[in-house]
Formats: sequence, structure tokens, C-alpha cells
Amino acid sequence: MIKDLVRQSRSYRGYDESRTITREELAELVDCARLAPSSVNMQPFRYYLACEKAQLEIIQPLTGWARALPEKHLPYPGHRPTAFIVICQETDWQENLARFQKDVGIVAQTMLLAAAEKGLGGIMIGNFSPEKISAALELPSHLVPMLIVAFGKPDETIVLTDAAPGDDLNYYRDENDVHYVPKRRLEDIIL
Repeated sequence: MIKDLVRQSRSYRGYDESRTITREELAELVDCARLAPSSVNMQPFRYYLACEKAQLEIIQPLTGWARALPEKHLPYPGHRPTAFIVICQETDWQENLARFQKDVGIVAQTMLLAAAEKGLGGIMIGNFSPEKISAALELPSHLVPMLIVAFGKPDETIVLTDAAPGDDLNYYRDENDVHYVPKRRLEDIIL
């Protein structure tokens, strides 16, 4: 079951905008994240939930997508995510932002796996300006955006391929806009 969810949990860059996501659904994803392990059990994150059209219109243009495919201008109009969760670190407890970077990945992946279980998908977005997001969302100064996770109903085809040693690991799209993601082979990564 978990391996199936991991296979389903891809970095989607195209969504069916007719499937909206509710605040309650986002809260369920955060509820899963709050149960995840945390370094020294500090639980330093707070979560900004965005699923209203006005919120989406603020966040979307402040995010950068598919750096390896700049000519594609993803996500395409009409195929944008219908929700975002902005993971913020509370600096009142710990000013060192690097201290909990692994925890950011843990909570983000937990939410993405929970989304996959619901037939949804998402993508972690690190290409944004924390200062611009903070200002646009009017976040208190003690909350620093660390990662943005977009969510929606996937509306694209993603294919995993095996990559031999020396193969290019960059993702790419074919003439039909099918998204290919090379993955290193198991036998090549186990020491």
C-alpha cells in the first residue's frame, strides 16, 4: 500500500481546476503532518491554508515551477492547483531556520502521501521568495515561509523510467506533453 502511494505521489504540474479542495480537506492533510516525527519533538511549524480563489491568485504568481522546463511555463493556464499549504517555521522557538529543514520535508511528504490516498496530488515548491510570500499573505514576522506545497486533482501523465549510471536525471516532456522522470535503479544506489 505505501509503495503504491509513493508511486502515485509525483510532482504534479498540471491539475483539473474543476476539482476544488476545501479548507477541511487541507486541515486533514495538516492533521497527518502534525503526527509525523519532529526533531526533538519541537514541532516548529505553522500552516497557512489557501483554497479560496483570492488566496490562490496571490500565491500562484509568486511561485516558480519546473525550472528544468522553462520554455513550458508550467502550470498551464486552466491547469493550476486548487489549493496551497505554506509551511512556516515559528522563529520564536528556534531562530535557526536550517535546524528543521529535514522536518519540513517530512511534513510535506506526509501531506503529499495523504493527498495521494485521497486521489489528489501536489508538488513541493521551493522556488519562491519568503519575504514576498510573507508580505503578500500578511504573515506575522515570527513566521517564516519554508516551503509551499500545491495541491489539486492531477491532470497530466507522469512516467517513471529507470536511469542507468551516467544517464541524465533531468525530467523532460515528450511531444504529447507526457512528463518523464528518470529514477536511479535500486541496484545502483545500495552500497
